Amino acid sequence: MVSRAYTVAFQGVEARMVEVQCAVTPGLPAFSIVGLPDKAVSEARDRVRTALTSMAIALPSKRITINLSPADLPKEGSHFDLPIALALLAALDILPDDVTQNVVALGELSLDGSLVPVVGALPAAMAAAEQNRTLLCPAASGAEAAWVGNAQVIAAATLGDVVRHYTGQSPLNPAEPGEVTNPPFDRDLRDVKGQERAKRALEIAAAGRHHLMFVGTPGSGKSMLAARLPSILPPLTASEALSTSMIHSLAGLLDEGGISRARPFREPHHTASMAAIIGGGRQARPGEVSLAHNGVLFMDEFPEFPRTVLETLRQPIENGEVMIARANAHVKYPCKFMLVAAANPCKCGYLSDPERACARVPQCGEDYMGRISGPLMDRFDLRVDVPPVAYTDLDLPPSGDTSAQMAARVATARDIQLMRFEGQANMTVNADAEGDMLEEIASPDSEARALLTKVADRFHLSARGYHRVIRVARTIADLEGAKTVRKPHIAEAVSFRLASPAVA
Repeated sequence: MVSRAYTVAFQGVEARMVEVQCAVTPGLPAFSIVGLPDKAVSEARDRVRTALTSMAIALPSKRITINLSPADLPKEGSHFDLPIALALLAALDILPDDVTQNVVALGELSLDGSLVPVVGALPAAMAAAEQNRTLLCPAASGAEAAWVGNAQVIAAATLGDVVRHYTGQSPLNPAEPGEVTNPPFDRDLRDVKGQERAKRALEIAAAGRHHLMFVGTPGSGKSMLAARLPSILPPLTASEALSTSMIHSLAGLLDEGGISRARPFREPHHTASMAAIIGGGRQARPGEVSLAHNGVLFMDEFPEFPRTVLETLRQPIENGEVMIARANAHVKYPCKFMLVAAANPCKCGYLSDPERACARVPQCGEDYMGRISGPLMDRFDLRVDVPPVAYTDLDLPPSGDTSAQMAARVATARDIQLMRFEGQANMTVNADAEGDMLEEIASPDSEARALLTKVADRFHLSARGYHRVIRVARTIADLEGAKTVRKPHIAEAVSFRLASPAVA
């Protein structure tokens, strides 16, 4: 007789169902696991055997075979321990076979029988809900998995608790979702002295999820401005929070099962590898572009990133998803993010200051910014020159609006866009619009179109650049509460598109 339990194998954010089959047959004593397991799965037999021994359950002197079906699907990770133990307990008639077949289980076993939390509980709960099964997981993963309301989640601290629950000795209560956290921001844009144009660009970028580049001398406030961007971003919607948390669950970034409504803000160092930025590695894990899904990817010292890394950003920026192709796996992750880049105008950083510039001016500036290819630069909607602030201005009182005031305007503009794209799949902000939809929502009036046509002809805008100007103009109009894209909106969008020569 073959007993069965169920678990999942992860391919990107997709959790594919795996049937764990256990057969105890006469023969020389052995414990084998088949079905394309990796090293961590193969080691499960020793953890399961020792955990059962700690519960005073002795394995019979027979041949125990565990098959992970489908056999051609790679199985990776230690979360297979618990379903293997369940299938074995059912084969030994300790647990009812019909119980284990109605459960999707994942969890790592310690040698004393306690259950260790594992990554991926949230997408596993989604898969269990689709199969109309209960999810069984470690206690520390229960609050995370319980966010999927369509699936009952049983969270146990030990394997003994699992046995007592399913034999009716001591039933466990279903797990409750963790807390929704909204961490306060202690950084305010009002702290930044001057730089009103850069603040305006931040507000526009936040309202429409437009890509933004800051270029300026060292110490002009580029990183300071970017670090305060989260303070004006609206909280994640319920669907955005769930899709973002699924990626963070796979990466093990969820804190005690709580789901945050704050938008991700990722800032990798310029020495990061391609696998770290795009995703990959041995298990094709999500990279920074996916961890920034529905949030911000801030790349400081942008030209210092390896050229190959920068060029791989082009497709994710356009498609909102990234495909990680390996010999044994093709994994797709969502990655709709706002790219914010900061760069010095040249290697020495003082291209516009004759007193401090190096002897290679202006060639050093051309060489340095030349590390960013034209196609990648064309994808930035807003390009802002951040001039240095005089030290005498640092003693002046704060100026401009606070982050709270700007956040209110951004939230109003985002609400307008949510209503505009209601019922449209994969569209929530102006940056998502294209084709007929873009023409419908952002068609400029006659004066605005005449200006845009003149600018496109004079500065040889690409088709991508032309449409990005229209999207930015639509966002500016939303911030103003205007129903039509007018000439001032196009003019401001063009002014950000055609920035200083250092970033043009």
